[in-house]
Amino acid sequence: MKVLVLNCGSSSVKYKLLDMATHEELGSGGVEKIGMKGSFLKHTRKDGQKVILEGEILEHQVAVEYILGVLTSEKHGGVASLEEINAVGHRVVHGGEKFNSSVLISDEVIKKIEECIEIAPLHNPPNLAGIRAISELLPDVPQVAVFDTAFHQTMPEKAYMYGIPYPLYTKYGIRRYGFHGTSHRYVSKRACEFLNLDYSASKVITAHIGNGASITAIENGKSVDTSMGFTPLEGLMMGTRSGDVDLGVVTFLMEKEMLNASAVSTLFNKHSGVVGVSGLSSDMRDIENAVAEGNPRAKLALDIYEYRIIKYVGSYIAALNGVDVLVFTGGVGENQTGTREKVCNSLAFMGVKIDAELNARTRGKEMLISTPESTVKVVVIPTDEEYMIAYDTMEIAGR
Repeated sequence: MKVLVLNCGSSSVKYKLLDMATHEELGSGGVEKIGMKGSFLKHTRKDGQKVILEGEILEHQVAVEYILGVLTSEKHGGVASLEEINAVGHRVVHGGEKFNSSVLISDEVIKKIEECIEIAPLHNPPNLAGIRAISELLPDVPQVAVFDTAFHQTMPEKAYMYGIPYPLYTKYGIRRYGFHGTSHRYVSKRACEFLNLDYSASKVITAHIGNGASITAIENGKSVDTSMGFTPLEGLMMGTRSGDVDLGVVTFLMEKEMLNASAVSTLFNKHSGVVGVSGLSSDMRDIENAVAEGNPRAKLALDIYEYRIIKYVGSYIAALNGVDVLVFTGGVGENQTGTREKVCNSLAFMGVKIDAELNARTRGKEMLISTPESTVKVVVIPTDEEYMIAYDTMEIAGR
């Protein structure tokens, strides 16, 4: 079965075409700057060669048309015709409380995704645009929605409720939803497979850390707590997001700086976090280089970034009453050896020990980096959200 995976953002569409029978990637890439000057499609062929195709791409349907065109082109394509695409899987950011698993897309499902726009105004509209584009261009191909929030629907009330008047929850659905669920589900399950552990009888903490970052506590294959909340702003400090902050700071700045709701949202989502503290960059590679050069604000940003990870991992060990596996994934988790070492060294008091040399040379590949005597198995598992989306799509559309 050949599955096309689409991840539609406000001005971009990422894609990957997978042959699920052979696990072969038949083509991947993304359209950037949709609706803006200089839009282009960057494509990686199945032989690994990369090409860039420029064009006027004004909206998502045109972007999807470009993608389907390049995937079936004689020169760059991975399939001979559109008839070879058996199903399409969509990343949908927010499913609210309406979806606790991936689903076959229908008119009713689309309606429910539309109802979630109020709590995900930046993400669900472009996700829906991708679904509608495929409905128009490939009307007979089944589509599946895979939700970022679905994996976390197993959290108990004590973990997802906020300390606000209960009627606000019932009226507006204000609660913690969590995100990165597809990644946390994939890496936690894959880690247990890699370690030959029973996923349904293991306590796992997954650290998906990068420009966006979240940590999840997983018990017996189910998410029981996660660091992101009602929006992806809560939790760890990230590349441009502040993470946890006293709400009094928000109202204080709104009064002192005369900021409206939109402006204060932009401040904490786009201009805070690592870039806000360092004044340099949201890219942790730039921060590491600046730290090496002695930049004090870069060091402060890195210290805060790592300290927040340590605090959340520690709190989730307590919430789980112990942990069997600690998983690092995401851009930083897979590649930034110093951060992994810092986090693991902070857990030495409970018997966590990693092989420093092995950790130092592990980048972007599956690896057990803890020593045999470590009380917790520490692994690096590169995330593969596209495969997880394709797998769910195959399972649901192939029934």
